[in-house]
Amino acid sequence: MDLLLQLLPWHWWVVGFLLIIVEMLAPTGHALWLGVAALVVGSLLWLFPGMNWKLQMLIFAVISIVSVLLYKKLTGNKPQITDSPDLNRRGERYIGRVFTIEEPIVNGVGKIKVDDSTWRVRGADQPAGTTVMVTAVEGSTLQVESK
Repeated sequence: MDLLLQLLPWHWWVVGFLLIIVEMLAPTGHALWLGVAALVVGSLLWLFPGMNWKLQMLIFAVISIVSVLLYKKLTGNKPQITDSPDLNRRGERYIGRVFTIEEPIVNGVGKIKVDDSTWRVRGADQPAGTTVMVTAVEGSTLQVESK
């Protein structure tokens, strides 16, 4: 309790910068705004040194909640734009590309060589050496059509 009565601006600033550092180490978008709220409260306490600790906590809580809610509303559920949208969906990178069948497609199943790996394919029966185009992906199996 005595600690709360002795809060100084630098206490808030230290907490604010620590929260911002936490945000840099584990980016979630929440610690940043809590850190900003702490920096604002520290600045207000510097401007108004006689501010009651209860008012400081109230201002911190209100700024934290409002800023996090605004952050969530502004960022929403927008998909992240990236230069590698298929990074963890490797098979989708091959849709529309043309390959040569390595092992014939028999009973709808065969294999093609893609770069340094071999992929299972499904499609109409085709002999080895036929050129096919990838049209879809189902798990780790590529769907192909004759080219």
